[in-house]
Amino acid sequence: MFISSAIAQTAPAAAASGGDMMSSLTSMLPLVLMFVVLYFVMIRPQMKRQKEHRAMIEAIAKGDEVATAGGIIGKVTRLSEGFLHIEIASGVEVQIQRSAVVQVLPKGTVK
Repeated sequence: MFISSAIAQTAPAAAASGGDMMSSLTSMLPLVLMFVVLYFVMIRPQMKRQKEHRAMIEAIAKGDEVATAGGIIGKVTRLSEGFLHIEIASGVEVQIQRSAVVQVLPKGTVK
């Protein structure tokens, strides 16, 4: 009694295997849609910011005034491959990594 009803319930599902491909594509549509939205809302703007930051760091020259991630503001006195020497007060010079620079300030900001 129970076995025959169970076989009867699975029979229509086996007969409709032609629509199985369409249902699997329909079930994956929300996942694909979420990834597309995630790309345009989060990933793409982050990549753009990284590209702009990299260009800013490469364009730093001697005499530029910069702000670091730690909040130090100073004037660039020397440049090397991965480091900058920043004068934060007269006679006081610190060495920082180029990647620590957050912003290049307008000329005349540091007095």
